[in-house]
Amino acid sequence: MFTIEHEFDATIVTLVDDGDLPLQEDITIAAFEDCVTVEQFSERLGRVEKITLSLAQLRDLQAALNLPEGTYRFEPAPDA
Repeated sequence: MFTIEHEFDATIVTLVDDGDLPLQEDITIAAFEDCVTVEQFSERLGRVEKITLSLAQLRDLQAALNLPEGTYRFEPAPDA
């Protein structure tokens, strides 16, 4: 299950783990104009852990989900 909320400066997606046990804590993804943040509460640490991805890193992640194992680099498109 997931929710989507549009706020003033970001789109917020919350992923709720409603699958088989053991369940993981919810993940909150906030998409801003220049970056994306991913947050999840860590029961072990007792705090929210947060990572920030640049838009280039997000693009690379999206591509990586559809590619086989290896090392890749995006090259600028040639001028038309």
